[in-house]
Amino acid sequence: LVSACIIDPGVYFAMNSPMAVLAPAGTADVVASAAQVVSSWGFAITPDTLHQIANEVGEQSIISRAGGAPTLAVGMAYILHGALGGMMDVAFWYHFAILFEALFILTAVDAGTRAARFMLQDLLGVVSPGLKRTDSLPANLLATALCVLAWGYFLHQGVVDPLGGINTLWPLFGIANQMLAGMALMLCAVVLFKMKRQRYAWVALVPTAWLLICTLTAGWQKAFSPDAKIGFLAIANKFQAMIDSGNIPPQYTESQLAQLVFNNRLDAGLTIFFMVVVVVLAVFSIKTALAALKIDKPTANETPYEPMPENVDEIVTQAKGAH
Repeated sequence: LVSACIIDPGVYFAMNSPMAVLAPAGTADVVASAAQVVSSWGFAITPDTLHQIANEVGEQSIISRAGGAPTLAVGMAYILHGALGGMMDVAFWYHFAILFEALFILTAVDAGTRAARFMLQDLLGVVSPGLKRTDSLPANLLATALCVLAWGYFLHQGVVDPLGGINTLWPLFGIANQMLAGMALMLCAVVLFKMKRQRYAWVALVPTAWLLICTLTAGWQKAFSPDAKIGFLAIANKFQAMIDSGNIPPQYTESQLAQLVFNNRLDAGLTIFFMVVVVVLAVFSIKTALAALKIDKPTANETPYEPMPENVDEIVTQAKGAH
């Protein structure tokens, strides 16, 4: 947020607005067109300024670099450059920030892919027991490939989306991310009930209630809101009406509008699916917790705590010596 705030508003909107809005297809001078469009919104910016910033950060262009990462990198670059008294040029800090973001994203994608692979193998094991075996290389490769193809598809759709992808991917990511947090907290609460420690369950249930209220409300609005600025289906219907009537805005082509219709309908379907999963998990969590309350003894199967042996240092030393 700080990185975004220190950037000139004109530069910010030039970086984060869709190319179809800043410079429709066929525009000869993209930078001049972007500067003119953003200035018409009340945020004065000149083509020279946009060229200068692109040169300082070592990029050919900063126009329509939506997604958040370039904006964060530009802001961090100027902050670090100024805070360290001009040590290293802005381009160095810009690419340092890009590398930092890439490492963070790659580790998150790696962990998510691994977790998804295990869950997918469990699901596929219902159809074919052999696919559930985690010691089977073909089963592992198949599940991993399917997971990579799944998130790779959405990444590709975001890159080629006429509106930059951020309008469709970011709300979906935000809803799914916080729904996952709510699901994890529900599981924590159930474990506490099964361990007969329900007096501590409020620690998980209070944030769970807040997350479910927020995410389910947001999910419902994103899927079904009649406002074309909010609802996925409303946006899809708006663009579909343009195609049906033949009134296609000059900044779009018919194929681009068709792609936007498909992307928003797909996002609506996924949002509804996520909400159904959360509601089903909440119902089963409540049933499991109530069943645990009727039993006098703990029913959790968690591995009991095993303290480290007192001579752990001696054991480690002996193990190193053996090698």
